[in-house]
Amino acid sequence: MAIAGEPCLSLRFNEPKECVAMAMINILGFGGSRRKGSYNSALLRTAAQLMPDGSRLEIHDISNIPMFDPEQSSNPPRTVMDFQDAIRKADGLLVATPEYNYSVPGYIKNVFDAASLPAERNPFPGKPVALLSASTGMLGGARAQYHLRQVFVFLDMIPVGRPEVFITFANQKFNENLELRDENSKELIRKLLFNLVSLSKKLKSPD
Repeated sequence: MAIAGEPCLSLRFNEPKECVAMAMINILGFGGSRRKGSYNSALLRTAAQLMPDGSRLEIHDISNIPMFDPEQSSNPPRTVMDFQDAIRKADGLLVATPEYNYSVPGYIKNVFDAASLPAERNPFPGKPVALLSASTGMLGGARAQYHLRQVFVFLDMIPVGRPEVFITFANQKFNENLELRDENSKELIRKLLFNLVSLSKKLKSPD
């Protein structure tokens, strides 16, 4: 049993009484879009409220990451280096991606390109990562997620496979304050976060 006051993580989803003492699991979230009313940015804020006990989500602002320039990759800008350091310190990553033109928006792809170089500063190999997306259409950003998973393979990351969280018809599931009101969607997000935190904990303390 966990010692009173210590963070704990349920051994099984939705069984909060079964927990073990553990160090806080820190997840870094980023993504969304530059659009003021971004549903994917709202998804990250929702996730921060649904994190399992013993974990927390820090949302990183990637709007100041400049366009990737291979000529500068050996000496990246300070904003890129800060982003690399934040990824390296995190136990896991949560990415919320919109879908543009059947794929990952350049805004999201750019931060992976920029942060992956130079090779000696690449923070991605072995890092657990989970994906979620929202769109006003019937696929919920699925194609963007599948393309981004290909990027994860090359970067040698460890993606969470299930559940796949695609928030379809997002304009009907968020209210005017961009608060997610759909309970089924919230339950899927909780399960995804639980699996991400569980994987991050396992990789952090494999023994």
